[in-house]
Amino acid sequence: MAVFTHVTEADLRNFLSSYDVGQIRSFKGIAEGVENTNYFLQTDQARFILTLFEKRVPEQDLPFFMNLMNHLGSAGLPVAAPVKSQSGQMLGKLNGRPAALISFLEGTSKDTPDKQDCTACGDMLGRLHLAATSFDETRDNAFSLSGWEKLAAACGKTANNCSPDLQVFIQDELAFQRGNWPAPGSLPQAVVHTDLFPDNVLFLDSTINGVIDFYFACTDYLTFDLAVTLNAWCFNEVHEFQPEQAEALLTAYLSHRQLSVAERAALPVFLRGSALRFLLTRLYDWINQDPAALVTVKDPLEYRDKLRFHQNNYFWEMINE
Repeated sequence: MAVFTHVTEADLRNFLSSYDVGQIRSFKGIAEGVENTNYFLQTDQARFILTLFEKRVPEQDLPFFMNLMNHLGSAGLPVAAPVKSQSGQMLGKLNGRPAALISFLEGTSKDTPDKQDCTACGDMLGRLHLAATSFDETRDNAFSLSGWEKLAAACGKTANNCSPDLQVFIQDELAFQRGNWPAPGSLPQAVVHTDLFPDNVLFLDSTINGVIDFYFACTDYLTFDLAVTLNAWCFNEVHEFQPEQAEALLTAYLSHRQLSVAERAALPVFLRGSALRFLLTRLYDWINQDPAALVTVKDPLEYRDKLRFHQNNYFWEMINE
């Protein structure tokens, strides 16, 4: 979440005139994140998140996201639901951007998840994957292998301004991924979150009360989504792998869905690939950051370090020693 497009109270009042959500009490921009503009909104009836979708999110994909959140909510999962306007619409326009009003979920994210938090996350991810298999819409993953190639080309030699020889490091990993990425259709697929970071999971004490930010959701390998989540939850603040947390997350996940032999074999490739994906998107944002935008640019080198770990260690063996 972030603020790229600034909204005045008059702009917001005009937008809300088509909703039955009461009068504005307060609203405030949310600085975290890198993709969309987000505001906390308090009315005299309830709290909401107002999201304005920025250029990286294709407008034609927005109904897919809204329908997915409705589907998962109907399956009993704690996801934020889009609020419908008085005419039944889930999307509108605000300051030239597509916009949606999303229900607010109580809870806080964990900056440094522990083993118990990872167990809760693995359980939730397994439930999400099972529920997603009955969602009948599809969306391509723009940030899979072909997308990484484009990002690497866009960053080019400027990558070395972030870290010496980073361009070569990226190209070498891309070559590995080209040679080892599973063939299309060879592993189970469904609509997956692909961004289940700790800041997108809201806890009340030790219980997950909310999963948010589905705007990278797409159709991809379920095991790739598991790899994204392991990388996000199972390293500490100095980028050291935490095997007990990974084992806890995996055990909880596997209580809902077992991995096939082929999926287990692909997991190390996906761990490397998902680390490369976030290295590249963070690097691109680091190179192209707008100093006028209220946004926190995340450190690309966190995911360089995670990728180095996976290049030099056998993850599956470490957690099963």
